[in-house]
Amino acid sequence: MTVGGGRGQEGSALDVDRVLLDALFRGRLVELRERAEEAGLSKSGSVEVLRARLIQNQVLGDVDLSWDGIQSMSHKDIGGMLKLFGIKSSGSHKERRQRLWLHLTFDSRRLTVERLAEMERDELHELCQRLELPLTGNRTVLMGHVAGVLTSQANGWGRIKRSLWRSGLPEVFEVEVVDEDESEVIEAEQDDAVLDLEPEFEVPSPNAVLEDAGDALVHELDKAEPSVQGDLLTIQARVEDLERMIGTILRGHGGRWGSDEEALLIRLAERRGWPLERDEVRSRVIAVATNIAEIKGAEIGDGPKQRVDSMEALDRVRERMRFAETLISESNEE
Repeated sequence: MTVGGGRGQEGSALDVDRVLLDALFRGRLVELRERAEEAGLSKSGSVEVLRARLIQNQVLGDVDLSWDGIQSMSHKDIGGMLKLFGIKSSGSHKERRQRLWLHLTFDSRRLTVERLAEMERDELHELCQRLELPLTGNRTVLMGHVAGVLTSQANGWGRIKRSLWRSGLPEVFEVEVVDEDESEVIEAEQDDAVLDLEPEFEVPSPNAVLEDAGDALVHELDKAEPSVQGDLLTIQARVEDLERMIGTILRGHGGRWGSDEEALLIRLAERRGWPLERDEVRSRVIAVATNIAEIKGAEIGDGPKQRVDSMEALDRVRERMRFAETLISESNEE
């Protein structure tokens, strides 16, 4: 099964009613309720919930969009499905499956990181199962797993792209190049400065760096307040996103890392829904971010303490990498 809508792009062979799809993208709440009533579907929910329900039943009625059906879709097929629903279609296969299931199952205004604190462990366990997350751990750990996904998927599901309800279908199959919110913030911060595209900023950090960053975020976690524990676990689950944001900022700021770059990182993370209200959480994130920036080759500009912390992190990372090389060498000798 291949899905989509033409132009030879990903998922382009499924024949759908493009006129109906365009009408659903442009439809207002009252119009969508009328369509749902005529089709014998529930009229409850927000405009986006209604729109997703109508697309699922009227445009894609022959496609199995149950959880099992979503699991069976190929990477290419699920990308086409996401485009037909008018939401973000980039990401790994697992991220796409998560996003489609969330879009078809929940209202993004109601399933929030804050809402997770009100859920029982059984509810969180069910969410972890459907989102393909680890199922072991206490309630706080499970909440951290789910919160990490919701943070990562923020603004990617639950609402169609702005261009679709303004201009209709023609833009639905455009390829996503950059994250719109992040691009806007970076451009605003550049102040027409010349970009210095250092190659080390472009390359993802080794796993040893990410592992060290994750460990540093939750160091002596049991000594922190429960609310801080939940926040740090949420951010630990998104350490790869943290690393990417740091790289983006370094590219846009000529490889510099200081107080301005720290403030920009916090703003970007808050726009993505990260729990950064507490001072202890923010300070840990900034410290870990500085370490990552130093490892990436940034010019650290805010005092010696940051450099000392960063050198300690470098030593830990080097030790991890030496250990990994030892394991690889032993494996090759067997």
